[in-house]
Amino acid sequence: MQVKAFWAQALNEPMKPLEITRRALRPQDLAFEVLYCGICHSDLHTIKNDRGTAVFPLVPGHEIVGRVTAIWDQVSDFKVGDLVGVGCIVESCQHCQYCAEGEEQFCEKGVTFSFNSPDKVSGGMTYGGFSKTYVCEDKYVLHMPPFQNLAMAAPLLCAGITVYSPLKHRQIGPGKKVWILWIGGLGHLAIKIAKAMGATVTVFTTSPEKLADAQRLWADSAVLTTDHTALRAAPKQDFILDTISATHNINQYLSLLTPDGSLVMVGLPVEHLKVSVFNLVHGRRSFVGSNIGGIRETQEMLDFCYQHNILAEGEVLPITQANQAFERLEKWDIHYRFVLDMQELWKFK
Repeated sequence: MQVKAFWAQALNEPMKPLEITRRALRPQDLAFEVLYCGICHSDLHTIKNDRGTAVFPLVPGHEIVGRVTAIWDQVSDFKVGDLVGVGCIVESCQHCQYCAEGEEQFCEKGVTFSFNSPDKVSGGMTYGGFSKTYVCEDKYVLHMPPFQNLAMAAPLLCAGITVYSPLKHRQIGPGKKVWILWIGGLGHLAIKIAKAMGATVTVFTTSPEKLADAQRLWADSAVLTTDHTALRAAPKQDFILDTISATHNINQYLSLLTPDGSLVMVGLPVEHLKVSVFNLVHGRRSFVGSNIGGIRETQEMLDFCYQHNILAEGEVLPITQANQAFERLEKWDIHYRFVLDMQELWKFK
């Protein structure tokens, strides 16, 4: 099936509309019209080939929301017209321990991601959500609740699960205190989700303008990291969620942990962070990472966010402004997420 998409043909070339091939439906597949697709920092890193993994041409996009247009004969949990979502994962082995436990992100055979990943079915590489349609096996498709603002639900499919999973894993709830580093695409959702779980939330930010935003986003308090007096006066805590995607001094935050405290990293800086071993050994502290979640947990997160009226905040732009959106994202000219509307793709012949 030939469909129109917005793709990057080569490194440092602007994205433009061209046709790609989507596979014919297999027995457990469904096809859906893409309505919206969020832009994540991982999309930017990939089209810039920051980690040396990009295979061109590529179609970005892994926060994909749409409406089912076709199903095949073994699909029973979806019907034509349903609102659906696809996040990062579109295939795993389904036989290993982790797949059996609903944690496909740890698949021993390796997962297939929704774009720029070796396509085990069709060959070549997978193409993402910057397109008119998407085809996926049903077990990796999410039921999208009827969010009032469907566009701003798209970032939940990556950013939302990225912060929900470590908060749930550490049983964050009433009586727990959470420190969140930075108010950005991940951080602003982490504040909302942690508060909805019942935690007391303190936010650390480098921006004086975001102190007021922290309160608007339901945080209990905020600390300006450039205020060294306030930073030194901050009481030590046992859990810090680091959402920062830029290079930063991780040691000043590790030193704020209690004995046996943990700092969980969900941001993805391109450059390596320099960690002082003393900050870990002194106090038996832990510095750990977390990245997305399995399909079952992602569905749980969507239902949780719908129940608590949690959506991302940001701008909805037409797909034809994808290049400008990436340029602005690279300059941090964003508040807090970009979501692309695919409607204008239908105008290209």
